[in-house]
Amino acid sequence: MRVTVRREKSGAYSVYITRKDLESRVIEAELPGLWGGKVTLDNGWQLQMPALPADTPLPVTVEARRLEA
Repeated sequence: MRVTVRREKSGAYSVYITRKDLESRVIEAELPGLWGGKVTLDNGWQLQMPALPADTPLPVTVEARRLEA
């Protein structure tokens, strides 16, 4: 699914899931820097993020995979 990742003023990451019209904050990331690992959103969803360089400019739209809970 396509998600748009951005960094909030507080420094936390948030994602917007286009097809679900859902915006949610990232509360946990498997790897530092968000990319290439599993992230958990504040609604309980888990997404597998693509491997991108740590200095990828935000906001960016990527293809992520929703993991079954």
